[in-house]
Amino acid sequence: QVQLVESGGGLVQAGGSLRLSCAASGRTFRTYTMAWFRQAPGKEREFVAAISGSGTTTYHAASVKGRFTISRENAKNTVYLQMNSLKLEDTANYYCAARRDWIRTRSTKEYDYWGQGTQVTVSA
Repeated sequence: QVQLVESGGGLVQAGGSLRLSCAASGRTFRTYTMAWFRQAPGKEREFVAAISGSGTTTYHAASVKGRFTISRENAKNTVYLQMNSLKLEDTANYYCAARRDWIRTRSTKEYDYWGQGTQVTVSA
């Protein structure tokens, strides 16, 4: 069982930056693929980025590529999402997710563990 707690959300102006963190419980963090998803009001939850257990492989959605970067520190059981050049359309609740083994997927169904989310609001 893995418990995930997100932090770092908030209100930021368009063009600004935020860094989200997700702290995971357990001693086997490095064996889990970690991902970030987001969900805006009235929309389905969508994939943002994923990172393999070792951190050597990453996958970013086209909508955030070049602006967002996923990374992890296995010694701290933490995964990050650095968000730069934020746009109004990035406003959403951001969720951290985990699964065993790497798979290149954007599907929420492939992830077994979820955090409660952290709100990111981008203002004009």
